Amino acid sequence: MNRIHGLLAEFDTPEALLRAARAAREAGFLRMDAYAPMPVAGLAEALGFRFTRLPAIVLGGGLAGALLGFLLQYWVSVSAYPLNVGGRPHNSWPAFIVITFETAILVAALSAVVGMLALNGLPRPHHPLFAVPAFARATRDRFFLCIEARDPKFDVRATRRFLESLEPREVVEVEE
Repeated sequence: MNRIHGLLAEFDTPEALLRAARAAREAGFLRMDAYAPMPVAGLAEALGFRFTRLPAIVLGGGLAGALLGFLLQYWVSVSAYPLNVGGRPHNSWPAFIVITFETAILVAALSAVVGMLALNGLPRPHHPLFAVPAFARATRDRFFLCIEARDPKFDVRATRRFLESLEPREVVEVEE
């Protein structure tokens, strides 16, 4: 027997998708996602996406990069290869600021890319929704709402009745 991934409802308009997402959230569903060929204003809020951890990841990466850049320069200038250039002290921190800034930017940018990929669960070459023939229109002219089976409130029959009450084109059972 195949495991179920969730139920997928297909809508004709972004307004219908937005109404369905709000109704599903109000009904207590937490694990759901929406798919649309264009941005739909207010859809993220209707699905319950209020914040992301990505800014904290980028800040941490930037601080780590700055610290590593400064410590590398300090180690090279003071410990590994000290040179007396123009009588300046070995630990001349003002001379380290440019490289410290650049390593902070570099590591923050890399952590943004890696963090975004990790938080989005990418790369994911296969998703159960790809097996649904109608889902190919998600990039052209259809709008989809998927309530996942791992939602605590999910019951196949009750969830199907709920989605059908929202008047979609169709409701499809998606298998893992």
